[in-house]
Amino acid sequence: MTPEERLEEALGHRFSDRSLFRWSLTHRSVVAEDGEGPDNERLEFLGDAVLQLVVTDYLFATFSDHAEGQMAKVRAACVSRPALARVARAIGVGPALQLGKGEARTGGADKDSILADAMEAVLAALYLDAGLEAARTAILRWWEPMLVTRATDPGSRDFKTRLQETLAKDGRRPTYRLSDEGPDHDKTFTAVVEVEGVALGTGTGGSKKAAQQAAAEEALASLPPADA
Repeated sequence: MTPEERLEEALGHRFSDRSLFRWSLTHRSVVAEDGEGPDNERLEFLGDAVLQLVVTDYLFATFSDHAEGQMAKVRAACVSRPALARVARAIGVGPALQLGKGEARTGGADKDSILADAMEAVLAALYLDAGLEAARTAILRWWEPMLVTRATDPGSRDFKTRLQETLAKDGRRPTYRLSDEGPDHDKTFTAVVEVEGVALGTGTGGSKKAAQQAAAEEALASLPPADA
């Protein structure tokens, strides 16, 4: 089975327009090197709107007791770059991507920014190929567990707070070192969380906050259980 076929299986949809599917997986680095054909950036724009609509509709219909602000926070977390990249990795977007040689050499197929953008483009292609209901089915197949977790326990993934509270029990506190790379409009941030000079976790994300949360999550996983 090819990477494209595995991706279709994960989406639960076989594309009738193969050129549309390939377009959604074509990164701008390919076009920059070859000088021809469209990249998937226009599709990202549409895919973001489709995802936002499906997520908003689901939250509105499912959590009638949630105020606007609560739903907005859940939606923001679940359509963020890290969330998109996690789903993209889970369904195999990376191996199916068409990247320029330079981008492929630098690990572009596993960069959060590239994976998140491609995930949106794939959702747009699915919408154009089969309509909103097909896109909704695929989105909820992968996003519903995340939405339910966030909506029913919105604080459960505030890893920075949890790490701080855990360490405070024995008088310790975390500190974060931040670095970034990439152009101003598409930066990737890396955070390293340290406790008493020892690095406990590293995380990346499209914002400083997201990178720190990812680092705190890794640090929490590295700590021994409370009753150990």
